[in-house]
Amino acid sequence: MTDQTIQKIVIAGGGTAGWMTAAALSHLVARKLDITLIESDAIGTVGVGEATIPTILTINRLLKIPEPEFIRETSATFKLGIQFENWTRPGDRYFHSFGDTGKGCWAGGFHHFWLRARQLGFGGEYGDYCLELKAAQAGKFGLLSDTPINYAYHLDATRYGQYLRKRAESAGVKRLEGMIKAVSRHSDSGYIKQLHLDSDDIIEGDLFIDCTGFKALLSEGSLETGFEDWSHWLPCNRAVAIQSELDGPPPPYTKAIAHKGGWQWRIPLQHRAGNGLVYNSDAYSEDEASQLLLNNIPEKPLADPRPIRFTTGQRKAYWHKNCVAIGLASGFIEPLESTSIHFIQNGIMWLLLMFPEMGIDDATVREYNTKLRTEAEHIRDFIVLHYRLNERTAEPFWDYVRDMPIPDSLAQRMALFKRTGRVFKPQEDVFSENSWVQVMMGQGLMPQGYHNIADAMADTQLDTFLTNIRVGIDQSLGRLPDHQGFLNHLSETR
Repeated sequence: MTDQTIQKIVIAGGGTAGWMTAAALSHLVARKLDITLIESDAIGTVGVGEATIPTILTINRLLKIPEPEFIRETSATFKLGIQFENWTRPGDRYFHSFGDTGKGCWAGGFHHFWLRARQLGFGGEYGDYCLELKAAQAGKFGLLSDTPINYAYHLDATRYGQYLRKRAESAGVKRLEGMIKAVSRHSDSGYIKQLHLDSDDIIEGDLFIDCTGFKALLSEGSLETGFEDWSHWLPCNRAVAIQSELDGPPPPYTKAIAHKGGWQWRIPLQHRAGNGLVYNSDAYSEDEASQLLLNNIPEKPLADPRPIRFTTGQRKAYWHKNCVAIGLASGFIEPLESTSIHFIQNGIMWLLLMFPEMGIDDATVREYNTKLRTEAEHIRDFIVLHYRLNERTAEPFWDYVRDMPIPDSLAQRMALFKRTGRVFKPQEDVFSENSWVQVMMGQGLMPQGYHNIADAMADTQLDTFLTNIRVGIDQSLGRLPDHQGFLNHLSETR
């Protein structure tokens, strides 16, 4: 604990994590802070967190970022969800869309009413009742004044970092070029005191933000905070990434395509596509993974495949002494549901909410760590769910993740849904009830029952209820422009 007022903040590392932190602290803390960001052009960034979830709109709005400007500066496209291919078994596909499906009530979500209709022999596909899903499949996107649409972005991570840098520097953030060669600490408290750079500059601070990626130079390299390994639940430990040309108008969704030893992402931007293969090193060698990825990209590659090594898990404390780890320095789950930038944002938002105005105290640090760990565990469970529900056979990787012991919290959610169709969303879970429903049913976990409130409607009333929802969605869909057309419109907006 320290009663020292926080005046000087030092951010170690740039990229999305560093510059998002710098932009947020410089714009959203009520008083002026002395903020220095240290980064080296000689150190590359991972730069593959190019798909997002709808929470990114929150920080963009707080930073007063105009959407047309954001779209232009980051070559962004819109994202309405993720299409999963081959996850249950080869040839299968389903869609995890953002937003709501149908209309539920206080006692039960829409899927309870749909399940009853299916039992009665009508109702169609669950996705027929989701505007975001239907728009994604039709290649449409737009903003309707009377119909909210839930969306996120695909963006160029490098350009996003550069864009945030401009905004942060315009607010007074100082950037220093250099590599950190040593960290000194206060002898009494163990708090970080100074960073020593290869240029012989010495940077002092009151609060340090570790955005040094997987190396975690401050939180692990100096403070030895510790790391909790989750690879027994999430065994992928490698990725290879490559950019390619785009073979047509960008669809407003991400693809996640399962292969025998992992899965492939496909992220369409305005000017190119981002591609990658996430896998376990026991399934493929690096050369095999690169070749598999190249074989499954329809367009011309724009560079050589870039390998990435990682271990899934979380830092044992995100905030330790006077150092807060944000981004990859805090841990990594994996990119399956596009949560990397959300983790950065969430760490920043909780830091803003708990900013140590009068000094760092133990209660605040504990609360910060509890909030972030709880959400990380919810996201971990959601990712593990995708693997658990696979029905692929005779493939060691998929056999392992289907049969492995899973966290008790996930086992409880799955058992509850299978028996009753119920899903209860904890406060810190970023994924909605409908997200869980879409993935569980999409991969074949169908409930044995439904909430009895669905029986309150007569059969004809239920049919009319469902028909009206579908008609409303079809009408809204007819008013949406195509995705490329909407992007063209935004590019002309000043």
